[in-house]
Amino acid sequence: MMNAPEGFRSGFLSFVGRPNTGKSTLINALVGQKIAITADQPETTRRPIRGIVHRDNAQIILVDTPGLHRPRTLLGERLNDIVKDTYSDVDVIGLTIPADEKIGPGDRWILDAVRTVAPKTPIVGIVTKVDKVSRDQVAHQLMAVHEFLGGECEVVPVSATKGEQTDVLIDVITGLLPEGPKFYPDDHVTDEDLNTRMSELIREAALSGLKEELPHSVAVEIDEVLPNPEREGVTDVHAVLYVERPGQKSIIIGKDGRRLSRIVHRSRLEIMELLGTNVYLDLRIKVLKNWQSDPKALGRLGF
Repeated sequence: MMNAPEGFRSGFLSFVGRPNTGKSTLINALVGQKIAITADQPETTRRPIRGIVHRDNAQIILVDTPGLHRPRTLLGERLNDIVKDTYSDVDVIGLTIPADEKIGPGDRWILDAVRTVAPKTPIVGIVTKVDKVSRDQVAHQLMAVHEFLGGECEVVPVSATKGEQTDVLIDVITGLLPEGPKFYPDDHVTDEDLNTRMSELIREAALSGLKEELPHSVAVEIDEVLPNPEREGVTDVHAVLYVERPGQKSIIIGKDGRRLSRIVHRSRLEIMELLGTNVYLDLRIKVLKNWQSDPKALGRLGF
């Protein structure tokens, strides 16, 4: 921990909300670079990712979590346990509700769950995706969320994709944090290790455009990262993408291997940006039967 100026505030914030309400996009917008993967399907985020927002007067450590949901598999139960542990441990909770969707039973279930595990933690209502609707609809949703949360809770409208109101949100969060030290140096944006970030980038590329298949069926493991023996300045990244069934393997590979080529191309560009070097990506696909319900397989893949 580092010394900080007088009146400096620091602490942990967790976003909670139904899957696909814009939590990961918001984290990336607040941190200023890509930390959390985003995809079209719900429940893409699997592990808490700490992104760090640095301001002259504050340091906010963002903890991303999987969407709270009623579990269907052992993986689902483990994810929910991670979520509950996280919420009882943070200083502020940001509840995300999109501007273009009515508040429903899922939001109520989440709010009840959070208030049960963290009854004293302040909650900020965040109306996301405001660029998708009219100003009247935004105003209507702000009032609805205010009523939903009740009491003194502040509600902030944001568009993470356009960067609208993100500074206002940071100011509101900062006001709720306790005074404290800097937990991380100023140039630190996440405490995820590189292998985890690379595997998440590959998983994001694999999930892109997949509408039917459940994203939880896909896991990625980085096998090894080595300097290329023949080409100077090139890093070889060897990775394995696991699916649960042979049919899923065919979907990932695609017709004539085209989808797999796209996955490799897209994730290679992202990994090059992350590592700052040219990259050769060797990606193999393996079937690991029903790994989501197998404790040994879950442990091996880091859950």
